[in-house]
Amino acid sequence: MTSPGQPQHYPQILKPEQSYTFADYFKLRFAPADILAEFGCTLVRQRLNLAQYSGELASLNDLRQRIEDTLPHISLTSETARREILISPIILELIRITGANLNIEYPIEVNDQLKGELDYYIYKQNRILIIEAKQADLTRGFTQLAVELIALSQWLGLNPNSTTPLIGAVSTGDIWQFGNYVLPANQITQDLLLYRVPDDLDSLMRVIINIMLCTP
Repeated sequence: MTSPGQPQHYPQILKPEQSYTFADYFKLRFAPADILAEFGCTLVRQRLNLAQYSGELASLNDLRQRIEDTLPHISLTSETARREILISPIILELIRITGANLNIEYPIEVNDQLKGELDYYIYKQNRILIIEAKQADLTRGFTQLAVELIALSQWLGLNPNSTTPLIGAVSTGDIWQFGNYVLPANQITQDLLLYRVPDDLDSLMRVIINIMLCTP
């Protein structure tokens, strides 16, 4: 498959004799669509219009206040700092509300081109959400997330005819972006909407809660 403007014939980006971890895809300078084409996937950028949980979330005011009170005193110059200060509190609140299970730095290995660790692997029954934490570049971070979604679908042995999307998010801590993978179409969709923390905390929490609680 080729992306718009991509030549019909082009040298392989991935070297057959080389091993790649998920982190290696973040470092590749090629266009995201070209990298995903190596796995037979297309990339689409459009609004996902993710549904939001409509229940009462009284604890969000406290979470927002803690984040706002902390931010002026913390230097977010590393990926670790962003994970600890901004991402982890949101995920822990998600776990508390939904009762979902969490694995941190969850290792998977499908083959030499699809292996590595998922920063956050969250699951409850048949609902799954993965989150990739990055320090800066959201575009290349999304490429890594997309490859992780492809790998996870194979690792879990998901039905290739299932129309239920596999959902993930990439986050720099203060910015979140969602994507999904629809297996029958072999299509990755990158959401055009960005969620900012703490300003969009309510919408962000309602999206990830709904992902874990809704019935496909």
